[in-house]
Amino acid sequence: MSSAEVKQFNVAVVGATGNVGREILSILEERQFPIKEIFLLASERSAGSVLPFCGREVVVRDLATFDFSGVQIGLFSPGAKVSSVYAPKAAAAGCVVIDNTSFFRMDPEVPLVVPEVNPEAIAQYTHRGIIANPNCSTIQLVVALKPLHEAAGIRRVVVSTYQAVSGAGKEAMDELFEQTRAIYATTLRVPPKKFAKEIAFNLIPHIDVFLDNGYTKEEMKMVHETKKILDPAIRVTATAVRVPVFNSHSESVTLEFERPLTPAQAREILSRAPGVQVVDDPAQLLYMTPREAAGKDATYVSRIRADESVEHGLNLWVVADNLRKGAALNAVQIAELLIRDHL
Repeated sequence: MSSAEVKQFNVAVVGATGNVGREILSILEERQFPIKEIFLLASERSAGSVLPFCGREVVVRDLATFDFSGVQIGLFSPGAKVSSVYAPKAAAAGCVVIDNTSFFRMDPEVPLVVPEVNPEAIAQYTHRGIIANPNCSTIQLVVALKPLHEAAGIRRVVVSTYQAVSGAGKEAMDELFEQTRAIYATTLRVPPKKFAKEIAFNLIPHIDVFLDNGYTKEEMKMVHETKKILDPAIRVTATAVRVPVFNSHSESVTLEFERPLTPAQAREILSRAPGVQVVDDPAQLLYMTPREAAGKDATYVSRIRADESVEHGLNLWVVADNLRKGAALNAVQIAELLIRDHL
């Protein structure tokens, strides 16, 4: 199909000035998304600023006064409270919303989608006009689990995350930088503001708020979202840890299966899975780290080995760029399937 025959769409990026919003703009440009007109939206404080897109500068508009009629697709990442107000307004105006926040994820009428895992769920957008993007740590987990679940039936998942500070926004990244610089360059310490404890040269087993069951909200997001996306029968438990890494989340994953699955079989299955790259040769020191995954689109799986403590078990190391596959790229991939199969 020639470029002249490709249908183009009016697209709004809500929360355009944030980490994820900027990444969405970059990915839309990289993947040559068929945009007729783009609208960049943020709070009144950011309105009037400009952001680069496709070789030009685009003025950021005030979300509160924007009219979504005439916009076909809205890519939202402004925070849950803002999405709770403006996503339904945009949907009511005829704009299909792809929302990166947590607000709509567990709504039974809103599909929760990872294109490599459950693309068929996109069709449910007609219920509310909204599609939810899962939590960043959930996305990379289910991309790796889906082909293994199909092969041997996952009974139980135990996952510990090592999550980069970029998942908490620009202020969190600045905090890590300033604390690290202070430790190296001065005798002063920079007190924590974004995190409960100092993040530089430290680990914090605390992401989001603590709940009555002793888990954090981030941990329970992984539990509930994995079940909704993949299979409600899978038992999931999670421990989420913030680490002093700027970008890319890592996960240590232990799986228990219904049927036997060897590490060699798992490597073969994952090597053919969409969105997955296997980097796994300990003899050659081949395994993925967050620094190597930054800026990449794939979900990387390494250290595939038998869990010798259970009958049918495997251990995995899973790494992905949380701003790309964990947020912006997944949202754009949903939009690509939406315009290909539904709009």
